[in-house]
Amino acid sequence: MSIPDSAEYIDSARRLAHKVAEHADEIDEERRIPADLAGELADAGLFRLLVPKSLDGAEIEHPAFLEIVRIFARADASVAWCINQNNILATDSARMPVETARKIWGDRRGVVTNGPPSRDTNAVPAEGGYRLSGHWDFSSGSSHCTWLAARAPVENRPRESRTFLLPKSDATMLDIWQVNGLRGTASLSFETDDLFVPESHTYLESVAPREDGPIYLIPKVPLFSIGFATISVTLARACLDDAIELAGRKTQRGVSGAMIDRSTVHRQIGEAEASLRATDAYLRNTAAALWNSAVKCGRVEMDVRVEVRMASTYAIRQASRIVDSAYEMFGADAIFKRNALQRRYQDIHVIEQQFQGRAANFETAGRYFLGLEAGGSL
Repeated sequence: MSIPDSAEYIDSARRLAHKVAEHADEIDEERRIPADLAGELADAGLFRLLVPKSLDGAEIEHPAFLEIVRIFARADASVAWCINQNNILATDSARMPVETARKIWGDRRGVVTNGPPSRDTNAVPAEGGYRLSGHWDFSSGSSHCTWLAARAPVENRPRESRTFLLPKSDATMLDIWQVNGLRGTASLSFETDDLFVPESHTYLESVAPREDGPIYLIPKVPLFSIGFATISVTLARACLDDAIELAGRKTQRGVSGAMIDRSTVHRQIGEAEASLRATDAYLRNTAAALWNSAVKCGRVEMDVRVEVRMASTYAIRQASRIVDSAYEMFGADAIFKRNALQRRYQDIHVIEQQFQGRAANFETAGRYFLGLEAGGSL
């Protein structure tokens, strides 16, 4: 079976993004991607973009992958979040036992999701595997995933933390995803209690990948960072475009004259536009440096990883400020659910609350520039 090239996947993304946009309200209301739509995304190969070609995946280049994330972010941030999250996690298909990878992605609709563990996770060595107990949160794409990836420390091995792969049906899913933004990601929690997981369904993330493609040489943290920031600037772009269109036709209650004739609106849009263009350029340049480092050096240098942390955090936070500015320009209209800006406003503020958007991440960069141990997650 021939595998489409990057351009064909981008074309598929554009076609399906139109359908996603048509279902945006349903995705938000139901807090999940509708099953038939998720199936179409999977059938188009859009959840196996970073799976190796040796496993019948697309293994597209990272710049093409980010373009697909942008396409979906314009239509719906929750879908873009799942496309980003589920595909990046799939790069571990190059680290887990090959037969297990074939079992998971041999299913055309195979999707793995994960979530950070709580403190009570534990894996007890047993004959042929482990007994796994614990609780995991923020498992984006839980509604359409087929497998779960649960990271846990191994008892009596203080420095060993493994990732355990289990069919979704083997865990207890907990729907506590009652949120205002990114509602459609279905980022549920899950639990296990003394569940046996065979050794062949576990792996160490620190092992070298079997594949030599550059995408597998990039750690998942910078991949997640760039992806989440890409969604953020795309949301800001959509909101600012809407605000510019609005300014051309609206008057505001209690204010004389149309918005388009007011100098305060001119300045607000001009400053937001400059900020967004600068932020997006910085993010794109950093993403290119990340990819070039993997392609040309066969690894991601520390200065590039620090740059990714800094650029991603900056992009998320600046995008949030730009969305706030557009929200203000919309006035009372912005509060209604019929306005796409309301959903995007909620989405960007949930992204900003995630680890990737924390202002404390700048401390990591600052320490590095001062010649100290950077610390943090890079």
